Amino acid sequence: MSRIGKLPISIPAAVTVSVEEKSNVVTVKGPKGELKQKIDRDLEVSIEDGTLTINRPTDQKRHKAMHGLYRSLLNNMVTGVVSGYKKELELVGVGYRAESAGQLLKISVGFSHPIYFVVPSEISLKTETVKGKPPVITLESIDKQLIGQVAAKIRSFRKPEPYKGKGIKFKGEVLRRKAGKAAGK
Repeated sequence: MSRIGKLPISIPAAVTVSVEEKSNVVTVKGPKGELKQKIDRDLEVSIEDGTLTINRPTDQKRHKAMHGLYRSLLNNMVTGVVSGYKKELELVGVGYRAESAGQLLKISVGFSHPIYFVVPSEISLKTETVKGKPPVITLESIDKQLIGQVAAKIRSFRKPEPYKGKGIKFKGEVLRRKAGKAAGK
């Protein structure tokens, strides 16, 4: 029983949702932008009285899995075009720096060379450096999947290590710390 898939998605007044019957593409337009998602051909999307519901034809395992997945994706699209998503990354370490010029991100995280990363145009990029605090990279977008993927890619350049906690981490992320060799004595 898919509990997530059965939940209806309420559509705010500022959002318009349309379903293309032949290709099964759902388009969501809102104040912040427009997103499209192709839905599995077996699932049926219906819009009634300001709510969006997804129905599956059978109780096969595949249909149940797709039911919950596409309901979550459509809910994330509706939330994205209304309020958007924001991810913040901190660079923890001595001499770690981040600079942005347009969509180009330059990161110095202890390697012999700086890392240059081009952020997709759908994401707005901002870097902030305050004395006494670690540099912060802020990503904002209406697409939850894309912003999560880009944030994970930036974090992968220097993952936080467990002894001192140095590296690129999400703001508010709790790291599992290890004691080190001094604890063994």
